[in-house]
Amino acid sequence: MPRSVTGPEIERLIQLLAKLPGLGPRSARRAALHLIKKKDQLLVPLAEAMDVAVSSIMVCETCGNIDTTNPCTICADPRRDASTIVVVEDVADLWALERAGAINARYHVLGGALSPLDGIGPEELNINRLVGRVASGGVGEVILAVNATVEGQTTAHYIMDQLAGLGVKVSRLAHGVPVGGELDYLDEGTLSAAIRQRTKF
Repeated sequence: MPRSVTGPEIERLIQLLAKLPGLGPRSARRAALHLIKKKDQLLVPLAEAMDVAVSSIMVCETCGNIDTTNPCTICADPRRDASTIVVVEDVADLWALERAGAINARYHVLGGALSPLDGIGPEELNINRLVGRVASGGVGEVILAVNATVEGQTTAHYIMDQLAGLGVKVSRLAHGVPVGGELDYLDEGTLSAAIRQRTKF
């Protein structure tokens, strides 16, 4: 068993960094060492920013986005087209669409996709709130911008069934999104084209 060459505080930093996506134990050690070497320029400001984030970031009760205000900046923006709701699986997908500047609508974050094998059913997702938003009126179109995976398409079909009879147009992203692809990894051009070429679902 390898001996520890650092104190428990540094080991804890490394272990926490290793839990981030894309960072394994070696990458986490390199990141921790870089942060420590640049303590005043990086580590201290990062710790302060994370402290502020912990106390000020919240989930929007309307759409499920994360922001420092509730409702979030997008939901509160009067310039947004409130008659169109873009449904995404995760906040990362919302951010990807916003980076692309593809549409000036409101959003709804599901918090994942239906996956019975993983124990994720409709009750674990933010679907009832979406149905409530549409049923309350003023929504003309719901765009299902879910990932082109089996789980994403299953979720899309379930949502379509839930919205049936509410008098709203349901569309989905065009097939420019590759099957098995995830929105957060697509380039802005692909996302813009997919929004423009959306089809009725």
